[in-house]
Amino acid sequence: MINVKNKRKKGSRLLIIIVIFFILSSFLYYENLFTPVSNSNIQKIVKIPDGYTTQDIAKVLYSEGLIKNKSFFILRVKANNCENKIKAGKYLLSTNMTTDEIINKLKSGKSQIDTIKFTIPEGFTVEDIANRLSDMGLANKDKFMWEAQNGVFNYDFLKNIPQNRPNRLEGYLFPDTYEISIGTNEHDIIKLMLSRFDNIYQKYIRNNSANIGMNPDQVVIVASMIEKEAKVEKDRPLIAGIIYNRLKKNMKLQIDATVQYALGVHKDKLSYKDLEIKSPYNTYTNFGLPVGPISNPGLKSIEAALYPKHNDYYYYFAKNDGTHVFSQTYRQHLEEQKKTGNH
Repeated sequence: MINVKNKRKKGSRLLIIIVIFFILSSFLYYENLFTPVSNSNIQKIVKIPDGYTTQDIAKVLYSEGLIKNKSFFILRVKANNCENKIKAGKYLLSTNMTTDEIINKLKSGKSQIDTIKFTIPEGFTVEDIANRLSDMGLANKDKFMWEAQNGVFNYDFLKNIPQNRPNRLEGYLFPDTYEISIGTNEHDIIKLMLSRFDNIYQKYIRNNSANIGMNPDQVVIVASMIEKEAKVEKDRPLIAGIIYNRLKKNMKLQIDATVQYALGVHKDKLSYKDLEIKSPYNTYTNFGLPVGPISNPGLKSIEAALYPKHNDYYYYFAKNDGTHVFSQTYRQHLEEQKKTGNH
């Protein structure tokens, strides 16, 4: 009899724990729905046509990654008495807006937008740029990639780029914040970015590349590798110096970032098989510079390529904090890796 009572007590306690856990989990989930999808400010243009129901609007916002839950959006629209107050139009919304902020904007009817800003970080590839613009609803990815490879653009710095280069404009779409008119086509977006690069080219590259025995395109190639390799600003000129040291010695550059680019995917650690990939970008298998830039570098990396810090180093590796350890010989390189546990 006592055992039966004990079992009932244990069963009741377990049930209470389960119920409490369920209630807490539900509460936390519900609370989470009030927060934005993301802390990053990724802006998107959303069109709400005439006659769209709350359910239709919820589907649009969910498909654009602007709300976490369609049912929650519908519930909040009803709670705010906005079911018949959302106005049709074209809206500029952001991933860091809460559901209620989105509802208030749709209710306000302030839908007419003429321009939109977008930011391209240093080190983005042309494909990264195409993906970001596509996600924001500013460009069709396939059209953007086609224009980047085949569009006609009249700039001096493009004249000497080989026609058969796999990614013609890689390195030349300058990373920056841009403001464009809504509806700007892919060709004109690229032209705007090339124009921004032209400013950098005229001011920094054109008259200075010869000072280090490089042509402008080679400077951009070196800068693109520095951009992907250096995480700490003070290391950029040192890495530039090592690249030039290895080129002078006719050593393979063996830069991991070029293999990552050849693979087309990012890996935290490259395998020996990865290092053998057949590609004109692979600096483990080919001597000299890769066939073209591997990213779109920012001004700091371009300056490092133009004004390297002269040194006696030939090797380097990154530590977990992003800084690099530099060595003169391969033996020192291996010893330093053992010390830091990076071997």
